[in-house]
Amino acid sequence: MEMETPEAAPPPTFLRGGEREGQGASVRARFERTIRRVQAEVCAALEAAEEGGGGGGAGARFREDAWTRPGGGGGISRVLQGGSVFEKAAVNVSVVYGVMPPDAYRAARPDAAAAKGGEKAGPVPFFAAGVSSVIHPKNPFAPTLHFNYRYFETEAPKDAPGAPRQWWFGGGTDLTPSYIIEEDVSHFHSVQRQACDKFDTTFYPRFKKWCDDYFYIKHRGERRGVGGIFFDDLNDYDQETLLDFATECADSVIPAYIPIVERRKDTPFTEEHKAWQQLRRGRYVEFNLVYDRGTTFGLKTGGRIESILVSLPLTARWEYDHKPEVGSEEWKLLDACINPREWI
Repeated sequence: MEMETPEAAPPPTFLRGGEREGQGASVRARFERTIRRVQAEVCAALEAAEEGGGGGGAGARFREDAWTRPGGGGGISRVLQGGSVFEKAAVNVSVVYGVMPPDAYRAARPDAAAAKGGEKAGPVPFFAAGVSSVIHPKNPFAPTLHFNYRYFETEAPKDAPGAPRQWWFGGGTDLTPSYIIEEDVSHFHSVQRQACDKFDTTFYPRFKKWCDDYFYIKHRGERRGVGGIFFDDLNDYDQETLLDFATECADSVIPAYIPIVERRKDTPFTEEHKAWQQLRRGRYVEFNLVYDRGTTFGLKTGGRIESILVSLPLTARWEYDHKPEVGSEEWKLLDACINPREWI
């Protein structure tokens, strides 16, 4: 993949020149407009929360880096660090053209690779666009949030060995608290279900289970958090329906998360609470670096490293053989990560 070129300001579109003219109604163009709008709205909501939190003051604001690539595509990374409410928050968009090496294709589509009965894919041209965010609050009682919504196409000829021409949507929104507050987790899951039910009442239970299964830290035997929704390789509905569904899910992020932050950002906490939050962030790091498909894909295709690793928290902690006391609030969180629950 080509190296990125820094830009003083984001261009109106990251689509290639030939796709800009008369293609405003294409799925690619409409999805790019959606993810850029979502990025702007989420950043504005987080900055508004910063304005009134952690003792007042102006609050931290997002730094923006825009970049392009000579052959088309680019992205906008927005990062807030060291705020009064948010220790670190990143909301990124990218529109990428590239060529996947065979192992990256298998990482992106393990089901498709397996279906080929071992037939190896050659290099696969692809298009990908998405919005991705991880938000790490300062207060241990305010949960971390992750969301990602993306559209992907392989551009290989139909007869490309092991890699047929395909499109799909993927994404999800999930919550990672350090402490279980039933009101907050139930609210979060209720918003996810409402978004799903507008399209198919089977979506929420299906994607909730998928989320629990995906964010599983195998070497720990526990989930990263309390879940939400997750889906990938989704193309079993028409493109219009899935474009609308992904948009609805992305638009549900603010009502699902901001009310929780507003309730918890000024909750008093101790050094012991903070230490536990740091231990749980260690689990977050372990999952993202070892298992996350997006991280793996980005590293294997030469993606922008600062954008790929921006999900990691500013600080984390590992203690040898740490075990919370049975029955403690910390133990309740760990129990929920080991034994997924129905929250609504």
